[in-house]
Amino acid sequence: MKALLQRVSQASVGIGGEVVGRIGPGLVVFLGVADDDAERDAHYLAEKTLNLRIFADSEGRFNLSVLDVLGELLVVSQFTLFADTKRGRRPGFTEAAEPAKAEALYEQFLSLLRSSGLKVDAGRFQEYMLVEIHNDGPVTILLDSRDKYPRP
Repeated sequence: MKALLQRVSQASVGIGGEVVGRIGPGLVVFLGVADDDAERDAHYLAEKTLNLRIFADSEGRFNLSVLDVLGELLVVSQFTLFADTKRGRRPGFTEAAEPAKAEALYEQFLSLLRSSGLKVDAGRFQEYMLVEIHNDGPVTILLDSRDKYPRP
């Protein structure tokens, strides 16, 4: 499971001209689920997302997490995080999970973030979305649960 975090001053996600999620300062999380991911991957990435210190303290140092600053989160499903571009010019996505499995782990990830008490908005799974991001910094971090749980 991969999560691409972007620190933002604000962000929104729209579908068909309707805004379905909007946040102020916090994190946009693009979440990709691999075929071999499990619940432990969702738990690891949720904990890492909530506690990663990528917000500045009073001295301008990365010492605060989204929990510390009471930030907001906007989560968008993003199977293209598992694009395989090693061969040819068209990416392959064989490593990405099938939709039913991916949606279940996406929903679990959302639930884990929401249990923090922070505001969590989300896009809609398997929808074409327009995401507007005001990247703050810019700060963009890629998390991969395989760092914690390597695959054979």
